[in-house]
Amino acid sequence: MNGILLGVLAYIALQFAVAIWVSRRIKTESDYILGGRQIGLSLAAFSVFATWFGAETVLGSAGRVYSDGLSGAQGEPFAYAVGIVIMGLFFAVPLWRGGLVTFGDLFRERFSPGVERLTVILLVPGSVLWAAAQIRGFGQIMGTTTGMSVSASIALAAAIVVLYTAAGGLLADIYSDFVQGIAIIVGLVAMFVVILVELGGPAQALASIEAARFAPMKSGQTLLDFVEQWAIPICGSLVAVELISRVLACKSADVARTATWIGGVGYLLVALIPVFFGLVGQQLAPGLGEAEQIVPTLAQKYLPPILFVMFAGALISAILSTVDSALLAAASLVSHNIVLRMKPGMSETAKVASARIGVAVLGLVAYALAVRAEGISALVELASAFATAGIFVALVFGLFTGWGGALSAYAAITAGALVWACGKFALDLQAPYVCGVLAALLAYVLVTIAARFVAAERRAQAYHFGHDQLADRPHWSSRQRSICRREHDRAQRAAAMCLDPIDIPLSSADLRLIDVASQ
Repeated sequence: MNGILLGVLAYIALQFAVAIWVSRRIKTESDYILGGRQIGLSLAAFSVFATWFGAETVLGSAGRVYSDGLSGAQGEPFAYAVGIVIMGLFFAVPLWRGGLVTFGDLFRERFSPGVERLTVILLVPGSVLWAAAQIRGFGQIMGTTTGMSVSASIALAAAIVVLYTAAGGLLADIYSDFVQGIAIIVGLVAMFVVILVELGGPAQALASIEAARFAPMKSGQTLLDFVEQWAIPICGSLVAVELISRVLACKSADVARTATWIGGVGYLLVALIPVFFGLVGQQLAPGLGEAEQIVPTLAQKYLPPILFVMFAGALISAILSTVDSALLAAASLVSHNIVLRMKPGMSETAKVASARIGVAVLGLVAYALAVRAEGISALVELASAFATAGIFVALVFGLFTGWGGALSAYAAITAGALVWACGKFALDLQAPYVCGVLAALLAYVLVTIAARFVAAERRAQAYHFGHDQLADRPHWSSRQRSICRREHDRAQRAAAMCLDPIDIPLSSADLRLIDVASQ
């Protein structure tokens, strides 16, 4: 057994120790899913950083930059970093103030229980796909660094993550993220320094890169495809339950906002190191058959044994910190927003057990997907885009406006998912995700206007009928007749503006008189 494998096993033992220690503090569903809503700034920021810094960041982005130059980093890390920062600056505070347990709760409270279920059904596959990508990355790294077979490594990764996530919940994940975040930073910085020295310093390293490799767009790439590459990570991050669970777990709205944008900025800064490895990789390891292996290849070639062990630990930390978050987020949605709705009388112990079973089941699904996957990048892109176009539109309207109801949300989520799926798998559109977002936006607006117009017409007819009936009552006072006419006018104005009459307020005195008059 080599030193790297021993180091990995020691690290796994530490993970389990943390999970067992934390599991003793779990008494309620909130403790398991949100860590008791007591996460401070440092832990939350490290957790956001470590959760997003996964196999795709290290292996996938470096591989694409190795093949395509800087244009290969459009989505990962640049667009994902923008998405995280936007979450912190604009979305974190209103989400935290909603007092939600899971992201699905927002759709139940703002729209309806049916919209909640539809959202959960569409979000869970994305999280499982993301977990599968990380497990696949773990298998590739363990196979490269320890000589284990990829299939055995994937099975080991799945077993590790399922066991310690099921035991400790979000709090175990966040404590692990803190340790993993430090390991990621130290390991990548150590390798960065070694590569810089090998190349003769920063100036010589930059000079060795061909100018064409700094182009922000690929040769022949259209503007629409460029927008697509940025839209998927940004919109997908804003509805990612893994990120939102960190926001909801913070101890205050200010902590949620600050920790999220700091985590996003830190993520971008550290992610530039794998981008650098991809840029210089053509000089240091030309003709590589598998582009995603550029970082492990450089590590094996240039790092001394002790630093190579540190680097391997950093990569494993990056993967484990992401996959545990994805599985817990998906299991929490299933347990809290589907199982609990079916059995509302469950005890806190039963709720926690349900979430733990969900982690185990979804972990097995992620393992099966990882074994059959061909690469990491494709899985991550599919996870970010999977049915999120319409959910993103419904989130923006639902969180920041009072416009639109359950029918609007149904229309947007369904239209976004169908247009994206048809565009990607059937019609081979150049920008299926952007089309999905636009279709969802159009569906939400049209259904909202139609629903308001129908409601306004019905209320106008009812008020008009009431006016005609009540106006014939000679015993009414002039005040009562005036109010009746005002109600009729109010309904007509609402219909003309495609609003519900209830959106045009009356005074409390008028309402009391109408109530009396209608008796």
